Amino acid sequence: MDVAIIDGITPQKAIGTSTVILISTGLTAAIGYMKNKQADLKNAVIFMIGIIPGALIGAHLSKYLTLHSFNLYFGIFLIIMSIVLLVRDKIKPIKLFQNKAHEKTFTDKEGVTYHYSIAPIPAVIATFFVGCLTGLFGIGGGALMTPLMIIIFRFPPHIAVGTSMIMIFVSSITGAVSHIAQDNIIWSYAFILIAASYVGARIGVRINKTMKSSTVVMMLRVILMLLGIYLIIKSTMS
Repeated sequence: MDVAIIDGITPQKAIGTSTVILISTGLTAAIGYMKNKQADLKNAVIFMIGIIPGALIGAHLSKYLTLHSFNLYFGIFLIIMSIVLLVRDKIKPIKLFQNKAHEKTFTDKEGVTYHYSIAPIPAVIATFFVGCLTGLFGIGGGALMTPLMIIIFRFPPHIAVGTSMIMIFVSSITGAVSHIAQDNIIWSYAFILIAASYVGARIGVRINKTMKSSTVVMMLRVILMLLGIYLIIKSTMS
């Protein structure tokens, strides 16, 4: 029998409900970032080729999660991502994931110009596994794809955040279909939180536009670390 996070809410229902909420968050934020020209739609489509099937598989696998394993494993993963972001400038570009034929440039508000590119096939393979984790943990891919784009594919931080929102929207739809089929959605909670997430997403887009690239990375690193520590502590108490 599943242990409930809140009375009547199992990890599976929490994951399923959060996946539905992320559809609204992703769509609202993605539209805002594209208007600000802070999202890479072409590369997002390539990433989604891997994310969509991965999200379906991950959503199916989520039924085997317990509350303890969910908190522990995801918490450890987030801390690892935070540490990797800390040393990202010391990590040399991995040629396997780069392809000059697909190179793009972006100049941020400080006048710093970034050059980045992706190799489509390795990108699809990498994002397939991201999709699996997306469906498994019900996180929409943002916490996973943003560090991946910054570290592996050398995306400018602002573009990485905006592009991840496009993928959050698409992967959440995919995951939600599977969770709805498994009756993992608590609709009364979902509708309330969708309204709140809509407002939050619009505010986030405006804030991101005014922030320095280094600040975006620092905030992402701190959020991942704190959330990871919280989940690990929670796993020891469950």
